[in-house]
Amino acid sequence: MKGGHILAVTDNREICQKRERLTDRTKPGRKGRHMYQVIRAGRQDGEVLRQDRHLLPGGGELEYLTFPSLEQTGVVRHLITTRTGGVSQGDCATMNLSFSRGDEPDRVLENYRRVGEVLGCGLTDMVTSHQTHTTHIRRITEADRGKGVVRERDYQDVDGLVTDVPGLALVTYYADCVPLLFVDPVCRAVGLAHSGWKGTAGRMAIHMVRAMEEQFGSRPEDLMGAVGPSICQECYEVGEDVARQFAGWDTEYDMERRLVEENGRYHCRGQEQLHHVVETGRRPGKYQLDLWLANLLLLCHAGIPLGQIAVTDICTCHNSRYLFSHRASGGKRGNLAAFLMLQG
Repeated sequence: MKGGHILAVTDNREICQKRERLTDRTKPGRKGRHMYQVIRAGRQDGEVLRQDRHLLPGGGELEYLTFPSLEQTGVVRHLITTRTGGVSQGDCATMNLSFSRGDEPDRVLENYRRVGEVLGCGLTDMVTSHQTHTTHIRRITEADRGKGVVRERDYQDVDGLVTDVPGLALVTYYADCVPLLFVDPVCRAVGLAHSGWKGTAGRMAIHMVRAMEEQFGSRPEDLMGAVGPSICQECYEVGEDVARQFAGWDTEYDMERRLVEENGRYHCRGQEQLHHVVETGRRPGKYQLDLWLANLLLLCHAGIPLGQIAVTDICTCHNSRYLFSHRASGGKRGNLAAFLMLQG
């Protein structure tokens, strides 16, 4: 780290691994326990995501991430898993939540059960997405309990979930793509979405806000939003075909950019100007895409007040021993998951 910024790199995997060797240590946590030392973007307004641990009855600890801003609403339980605290092995070690990565189903179910201990829910209370990089959104009801975990899903191509049913835990998967979390403490409704570059280019964040307006009568000004841990701009090198999807965003969302810049909410320490959604890459014909900033602009455009949006300061690729990263692992990995549940 230099001046609060993540340094530029040439070979993401090699540098990420080197950094994690240097920072593979623990730091004090609650009740004297210790946390994994993550690499963070040095934000002017401090750390955004909170690390916490759950002591497992049979021994061991499950470490997870939460957004204090969402917990403080008092109406939800949520978490984003790390690689710790599970029983999966090999490339999926240890907390893999996907049944489609070659992991043993019984191990995946045990991982879900352990997360349920933290959230205070059972396997039959969880409902998963079926992610194919769409902007399709499904309203989850009582009839969906357990689907994707202990029951077969009867839906496909769903990257966003919304519900107003207490005790139903929405679940979506990640390994560099962006988790988007939405909480309406007034209408008591929640939403959870998966947004990679395709979903972001398709304005998934805006679609989610509109879905909550239509389904539950939510008002954007009442919503709390969060952009979860995912790949940062420095690590996310893309080709011209992907970069072209975001051409003109600085102009299209100029008002939102100026709002963010004036408030300094997304600035790292020592950063004077807000960078662009797409920056010129370090190699010819390559570009660096900032999905964090892109989704922040979309959430602002959808009408969520800037002060009610939390943006991750943790990159999956920089922390690939702690979080699954498709880019850092060359595709040999399990899946993280985000869980969001409305309390009764």
